[in-house]
Amino acid sequence: MQLNVNDAQAIEVSELTFGGEFNETLVHQAVVAYMAGGRQGSKQQKTRSDVRGGGKRPWRQKGTGRARAGTIRSPIWRGGGTTFAARPQDHTQKLNKKMYRAALRSILAELVRTDRLVVVQDFAVEAPKTKDLLNKLTGMGLTDVLIVSDAVDQNLYLAARNLPHVDVRDVQGSDPVSLIAYDKVLITVSAVKKFEELLG
Repeated sequence: MQLNVNDAQAIEVSELTFGGEFNETLVHQAVVAYMAGGRQGSKQQKTRSDVRGGGKRPWRQKGTGRARAGTIRSPIWRGGGTTFAARPQDHTQKLNKKMYRAALRSILAELVRTDRLVVVQDFAVEAPKTKDLLNKLTGMGLTDVLIVSDAVDQNLYLAARNLPHVDVRDVQGSDPVSLIAYDKVLITVSAVKKFEELLG
């Protein structure tokens, strides 16, 4: 199949990488797994055994007229432990390499099908100036965009850093969440070839 390139001749690309069917279930699974992997999972609360103190019973068992109490750290007491306290947990979900690659292929194919993939011969800025990059993107009619190149250009990265709806990634750093998060994905021809190598 062919991909149109802005201000250049169309390029021949792999049907497998850029022309497959959209598998929504698989893409959803990949996105959820990726986001779950980013969770710290370090939250923790104290149970009655974790709270400091409470070793001595506050008053004797019988004869006071008060309700029985064995510790001042009981969950029903102020300053006591939490009944079902949160514990640190690992949220990572296993996703096979084959499934992950298939999800990326599915996303790329859908970007092509919905006309959200903009292919350019090359994309760079001469200096790390946000204004220059903004003018360049505005000229192309792009406001909410992910820029993907085969290797991140330092000037481009610095220029895009302060723009809220613009992100710069290399092929290796592209993930399912970033690829679907933006209105358009601006990709260089060299990045297209690299995607074909990785996912083909």
